[in-house]
Amino acid sequence: MPVFDNSSRHVFTLPGLRHQTLASRSDDLERLEILMQTLEPGAETPVHYHECEEVVVIQKGSGRATIAGSTVEFGPGTTLVIPPGLVHQLVNSGREEMFAIAALSETPARAFAADGAVIALPWQVPARVS
Repeated sequence: MPVFDNSSRHVFTLPGLRHQTLASRSDDLERLEILMQTLEPGAETPVHYHECEEVVVIQKGSGRATIAGSTVEFGPGTTLVIPPGLVHQLVNSGREEMFAIAALSETPARAFAADGAVIALPWQVPARVS
């Protein structure tokens, strides 16, 4: 049973966002990816969708999510369940950093712009070729 110290996982940074993949295909998972992200106040994810299920657990901070055209506010202790194919965006609208853990039912979890174009993610591990 693999056990990893999360601090040993590479941290990727984009403007206003820190990302760590905690478990993925590189850990011999076939259908699950777990990630940890921090968004600074005012930061937002790109407008995007996944072809897999996504669950985001907000541990700290507050914000708003626009999912399939509907906007909802959320705070710490909130869980967002996002079905496959729904265009969404998370925005940290609060005054403190937002800390979230997410699980996606695909690894690597691909992201697509609203028009279907693939969004290149710097933390992605390419799928194995059989």
